[in-house]
Amino acid sequence: MCELHELLRHVGTALVTETLDTFDDNTLIAVEAFQRSRGLPITGVVDSTTWTRLVEASWQPGQRLLYLTRPNLRGDDVADLQVHLAQLGFNPGRIDGIFGPILEHALIDFQRNCGIGADGTLTRITLRELTRLTMTTSDRNLVNEARDLAGFDDVASGPLVLCGESPLAALLASAAASSFDVHNLTASFDDEVTRFANAHGAVTVLSIQEVSSLNVIRLHYWASYRAHSRQGEQLASSLATGLSRSEHLPAVEVTGMALTIMRETTMTTLRIEHGDLDASALREFSTTVVEILSEVFHR
Repeated sequence: MCELHELLRHVGTALVTETLDTFDDNTLIAVEAFQRSRGLPITGVVDSTTWTRLVEASWQPGQRLLYLTRPNLRGDDVADLQVHLAQLGFNPGRIDGIFGPILEHALIDFQRNCGIGADGTLTRITLRELTRLTMTTSDRNLVNEARDLAGFDDVASGPLVLCGESPLAALLASAAASSFDVHNLTASFDDEVTRFANAHGAVTVLSIQEVSSLNVIRLHYWASYRAHSRQGEQLASSLATGLSRSEHLPAVEVTGMALTIMRETTMTTLRIEHGDLDASALREFSTTVVEILSEVFHR
C-alpha cells in the first residue's frame, strides 16, 4: 500500500492521507483522478492495467537508456521521446509510450541528422541534443498527428476484426460479410485479438461490449494524455452521426480512451458499448455501422 501511495505522489496526483498503509477515501479519489487523466475506466480499483500505467508514469526522461527490446520498453519517458521527435518532424508512430520499431527508426534518423552515434539508443548525449533542439519548437504540431489527419500512412487492407461480448457482434459479422473479410473473435482474450489483428493487418478492430445498465451508446477511440488518433476520432464521429439519425436507438457519446486493446493494436480500434437493446434495434444498429464502415473504407 505504501508503494501505491508513493507512485500516486510521484505522478503528481494529489493525495492527502496520514495512513500510507491504508486504502482510504483519499486514496480512492487519487486513483480515480489518475485513471481519469490517463483515459482509463474510472473505477477507483487498482487493477493490473492501472498499476502498470502507474509504474510506467513513474519513468522520467534520462532515468534509463531507451532502446528496442522484447518485450518493448514502456513508460512516460518513452512517450516524452516520441513527442520530442514528432515535434522535430521525425515520425515516431503513435504517441503511446511504447518503444517499438517505428520509434527506433525515427530515433536513428534523428541521430544521423545530428551527426551523433546512430544506434537507436536514447543516451544522455542524444537526450541533451533532442531537448536542446525542441526548446524552440514546442508549439509545433506533431508530425505523426499531421500524417494521421492527412491519411498519409498506409491504409490496412486486411480483415475487419470483431471482439467483445455482445449479441451485436454476430449481427455485424453477418451484415458485413459481403463487404469485408470478417473475423469474429468474440470468444478470445484481448491479447489474442491484438496478436491476430496486428499479424493480419486488420482494416479496423471493433471491440463491442453490452453493458446492461447503460442507457446510451458509447463510442471510444484511442486517446492518451499526450495525443490521440485523429482517424479513430473521425471514424467514431462518422458512426455517431449515422447512429444518431435513428429514432429507435439511444443517444450516442464519443470519447477518447486509452484502453489496452486500443494501445496494443496498430490499426484504428474502436470500443462500442451499448445497453440492453431489442432485436429490432440491434439489427438497425448493425446495418448502420456496416454502411458507415463501407463508406469510410471503400470510397
